[in-house]
Amino acid sequence: MAFDVTVRRMRESDLQEADRIMRLAFGTFIGLPDPMSFAGDADYVYTRYRADPSAALVAEVGGKIAGSNFALHWGSVGVFGPLTIHPDFWDKGVARRLLEETMDIFARWQVTHAGLFTFAQSSKHVHLYQKFGFWPRFLTAIMSKPVDKAPSAAKMARYSQLTGAEKEPAIEACKTLTGNIYDGLDLRKEIYSVDKQGLGDTILIYDDSGSLAGLAICHCGPGTEAGSGNCYVKFGASAPGQGSAERFERLLDACESFAGSQGLSRIVAGVNTGRHDAYRRMIARKFCTDIQGVAMHRPDEPGYDRKDVYLVDDWR
Repeated sequence: MAFDVTVRRMRESDLQEADRIMRLAFGTFIGLPDPMSFAGDADYVYTRYRADPSAALVAEVGGKIAGSNFALHWGSVGVFGPLTIHPDFWDKGVARRLLEETMDIFARWQVTHAGLFTFAQSSKHVHLYQKFGFWPRFLTAIMSKPVDKAPSAAKMARYSQLTGAEKEPAIEACKTLTGNIYDGLDLRKEIYSVDKQGLGDTILIYDDSGSLAGLAICHCGPGTEAGSGNCYVKFGASAPGQGSAERFERLLDACESFAGSQGLSRIVAGVNTGRHDAYRRMIARKFCTDIQGVAMHRPDEPGYDRKDVYLVDDWR
């Protein structure tokens, strides 16, 4: 049965239903006894909408919301998700219409690389995204460990505690660091969103010369992408080049120390296995994989998923 699907920008009044559908869809797909318990008190809808309402979409069928999607603008890199469809409308072309509009957003942003995280075992999902030019590459492991680090002695700052005059230079330093990893990669929107919404903080570490050595954008606790008890590193990277691995270790220390200072019991981060040494080092630090999926890229190129890159992120 064909449906007349309308896609439009999300509105504040859509958030409750979009959140309900997101939980129902994922919870049903993975077979939870209570699908609505998916993600607990973590949030992926309200926070992403408020980060950039212009990049949040809903699909309607018969005037009722049938699904939604969110695009994330990381400078030259575009990411989308969670894309979720009410189970009543699975395999009815609703996801395809949302993806068409999402690709238009990426075209307006002029991204040079786009990506997503999906279920590695689901040929249906992989096939759908291939129709839009995305190709599966390496697995991404979403990993976690208990917080057990003592306060770090690293030269560390928190973005939220910088003065107004200090914040913009810090943003520019972050842009330079990430741009040296992948041309045009820029996480300022994520940093601004965490700061404005009070979702957590951005951790900045420095080397002995005072240069930025690494950054980590962290969500903390309920009502964020972390959930209760968790410090979730949505994006973290060390400056590339000689010593990047050691800077990465210091950054992970700083994140764990920050989590402890916030009274959180677990640290969560995603790492693509194409960044082999970063992945290996997280295993050595006793991070364990909770879930894993496949990263799909458009075009079919590594982007920043390279062996020389020390970076954690999560494209869910």
